[in-house]
Amino acid sequence: MRKSISGPLGLFAFVFPLTIAAEDLSEVVITANRVPEPLDAALAATTVLTRELIQARQATSIEDLLQGVEGLSIGNSGGPGKLTSFFVRGADADHLLVLVDGVRIGSATAGTAALQNLPVEMIERIEFVRGPRSSLYGSDAIGGVLQIFTHRHTGDGFRPEFALTGGSLGTRRGYAALAGGDDRAWFRLQASAEATRGFDACRGSSTQFAGCFTEEPDADGYRYRSGSLAAGWQLDEHTRIQGNLLRATSHVEYDGSFTNESRILQQVAGLSASRELEAGGRLQFTLGRAWDRSRDYLGESFAGRFQTRRDSASLQWNVPLAAGRLLTLGVDHQRDHVASDTAYVSSARNNTALFAQFVGDAGPWRAEFSLRGDDNAQFGQHATGTAAVGYAWSDALQLLVQAGTGFKAPSFNDLYYPFFGNPALDPERSRSFELALRGHADSTRWRLSLFATRFRDMIGLDESFLPANIDTARVLGIEAGTGFMWRGFRLESGVTWQDAQDRSGGANQGNRLARRPRISGHLDLERRIGNHVLGLRWVGEGERQDNAANTRRVGGYGTLDLRAETQVARDWRLQVRAANLLDRHYETMAFFNQSGRTGYLTLRYSPIAR
Repeated sequence: MRKSISGPLGLFAFVFPLTIAAEDLSEVVITANRVPEPLDAALAATTVLTRELIQARQATSIEDLLQGVEGLSIGNSGGPGKLTSFFVRGADADHLLVLVDGVRIGSATAGTAALQNLPVEMIERIEFVRGPRSSLYGSDAIGGVLQIFTHRHTGDGFRPEFALTGGSLGTRRGYAALAGGDDRAWFRLQASAEATRGFDACRGSSTQFAGCFTEEPDADGYRYRSGSLAAGWQLDEHTRIQGNLLRATSHVEYDGSFTNESRILQQVAGLSASRELEAGGRLQFTLGRAWDRSRDYLGESFAGRFQTRRDSASLQWNVPLAAGRLLTLGVDHQRDHVASDTAYVSSARNNTALFAQFVGDAGPWRAEFSLRGDDNAQFGQHATGTAAVGYAWSDALQLLVQAGTGFKAPSFNDLYYPFFGNPALDPERSRSFELALRGHADSTRWRLSLFATRFRDMIGLDESFLPANIDTARVLGIEAGTGFMWRGFRLESGVTWQDAQDRSGGANQGNRLARRPRISGHLDLERRIGNHVLGLRWVGEGERQDNAANTRRVGGYGTLDLRAETQVARDWRLQVRAANLLDRHYETMAFFNQSGRTGYLTLRYSPIAR
């Protein structure tokens, strides 16, 4: 395996003097504070990926799309559809809360969301908030929140769309959509499918206590099918109702000695109603249900199944107090249920929470304060809070300070797995601090952040190899990002440096946390010339350790992608992409291969409004 460190270090030297993408300053975000607000008003570090950007980058997966984003490192176990972990600012992979159209998703047994199996073509936008948001969202949001918004119809009449893609590794992908309606009522129906023969996921490690514990030198394929339906109604001037359903099924092959094939179902359903109150303010009620099901096989032999269901309900009242000041009050309820051929000690639990938030401006000052109390059937009551203050030195320069606490409820595997669970576990806890400087001028936007987080009561294995609240950790880091547009050029770049250390004492004291590279970053450059677009994207990460003992090192890497697009007719576009153009051989998890050089060709039909 080739090891490269100079690439990421070179990116750090290039980006840091510039010190987030050149997003529209009027862009409205929802996730940071659970209320609609301009992007430049929210104090939390927030990255927005729009539909236009997703299509322009020709991303094949959510992992592909998020590679290199500030504060995020990703570990993938062997290609498309394989198990993928997302680490935000040094936090664990299960410290990222994932929402789809406001509905919480993820496996209650594993504790994480299978983002690798959600179709990227159906995404309208992604909002990625870094830093603790447990004071608004509760458990899981220690590291941050990632919310996926599926497509909505805008405009009048009917609008069909489709895209066809073919490329390396026998890849075939199709997408079709039909939307219609007007300002009073609308709908959107979507379907997508993909198949690829893939490549050998694991390079074999039956003689080492790592990787896939076997040698299976074969191509590990991936197939998925998905569909979604969304609709909305404006009942009157003040009342709006909308609903959505997303269903994705996938067939994943991988290397393993216990299982080597999974058939996965993810389904998300949501219904929300909002009303603008005559006395002022807005009342919103949301219902959601998310399913996560996996059937595992070893060859043709059935090996087991895991199915979790997460039901949620939320009532939120936004109360304007005065010009530029808003009070938010709310209650959340969640019920997790597990159905499996593994006999868990308990199969369900409830969580109810109350939360409140104040957001206000006074001259050059902006303040955000939030407080939440959770009452969980398993571990009892837990309170979290966040305070953030911003001071604008000028219209283009702002200083930000933020501190907050977070927590993560133990998963069902941690608590109730037969013979290996511990029902006495407490939640994992964190305290975070951030100091940031951000600014904008004309079409340029930048942010520089320093962050620190201390984790305690983290779940590790005790001397009896049972889970216990015995681990602590400390993370220090710097994020820097910039973006600008100039004479047809668009540049985005970002870099993250972090030092994530084990502070649990014992043999691993001072070791680096597994799979967190010290340095990572990206550079994306695009040039528009008439109806043609040319672009390149470079992503790099430094070396990382792959285990707690720091005895297994994974080398750094840098990959270069090139892309081009041309408008062949009014509503037709032809896109081509060469990924990992230099054919770098690298890993993000020890023993698990990543794709070499690949190419893709896409024909896209998307009517332009007349």
